[in-house]
Amino acid sequence: MFEIEASEGNAKAGILTTAHGKVETPFFMPVATKGAVKQISSHDLKQLKIDAVISNSFIMYLKPGLELLEKVGGIHKFMSYDKTIFTDSGGFQMLSQRFLKKIDDKGVTFNSPFDGKDYFLTPEDVMDIEDKIGSDVSMVLDHVNKYGDSYETFKDTLLRTMRWAERCKTYHDKNCSGKQLLFGIVQGGLFRDLKEFSINHANSLDFDGIAIGGLAFGEPREEMFDILDHSMRFIDRKKPIYLMGVGEPTDILESVARGVDCFDSRFPTMNARHGTLMTSKGRILIKNKEFRNDEGPIDEECGCFVCKNYSKSYIHHMLRFNEAVGLRLASYHNLYFIRNLMKEIRTAIIEGRFEKFRNDFKKRYNSPERGVFLYK
Repeated sequence: MFEIEASEGNAKAGILTTAHGKVETPFFMPVATKGAVKQISSHDLKQLKIDAVISNSFIMYLKPGLELLEKVGGIHKFMSYDKTIFTDSGGFQMLSQRFLKKIDDKGVTFNSPFDGKDYFLTPEDVMDIEDKIGSDVSMVLDHVNKYGDSYETFKDTLLRTMRWAERCKTYHDKNCSGKQLLFGIVQGGLFRDLKEFSINHANSLDFDGIAIGGLAFGEPREEMFDILDHSMRFIDRKKPIYLMGVGEPTDILESVARGVDCFDSRFPTMNARHGTLMTSKGRILIKNKEFRNDEGPIDEECGCFVCKNYSKSYIHHMLRFNEAVGLRLASYHNLYFIRNLMKEIRTAIIEGRFEKFRNDFKKRYNSPERGVFLYK
């Protein structure tokens, strides 16, 4: 299921095998919450050679619904995407008052933004939903906290997450199709003892992979890496390790250096829509007036079709007018950049020059502060 091919320090390059093929690690998953990456088609994903995306099981459960998804043969056929698909459990929606109604040890009650109805879901329900959706990797139901919540709050919700994880694992092993991998999620926020406790419990359940949740929620960068360093001391490194919600390039590099294999985030596409584009020399704010008459490509070193065919001036103009074509071209470019970065990271690990690549990249790339998006 997961084979490590090469390593340098804690960084590793491997192969994750799922029901829909092999995914080279480390890898990044664009977010396809509703069954599509914003502004990007499944055909685009194939051109980009993106081998995995993540969708949201709760949203897909509401619309288009399990009946339709099962009728068409699952989420892969529905999306016309034949590569690996992860599904999140809906835990992230617990942070939104738009969705959340009530949580207790039995499960969670969500309110649908589509029809206004309440839906009560147990951990077992979530496993059943993800199985019927037909994703390759499902995530357990976890109770997510906000950054800044108290120690006692994190402790209480962590204990609930652990109980839910046991129920998810038991139900998944006995009742699901057997084609789907199951990843556990560790919580505990920035509290070292809670994180360690959560990881040891997840290790004991022998999940197919371990996801680290509760980070990249606005905490200072140094705090995120401090708790990640602590966490990696206890995680089973023979399993694929997934850091949820991280998509900024230097954060990815630093996390790979610590042993992380898998990432997902809205960061590339969200920033693209607001005009922050990634280049080999760092981020540029394409909507700024300095690019209004710039006839050069976004990045002269980039091989994507956007850089081969369109100027910074054109992208500037399209985004200034919020034209759909501009949103697509900017999103495509940023996803290409991240996909290419993951490929370069993997090659550097295999060739034993990852540390040099990491240092060289950090010298030229102007990273934002944690949680800061430059939209102007």
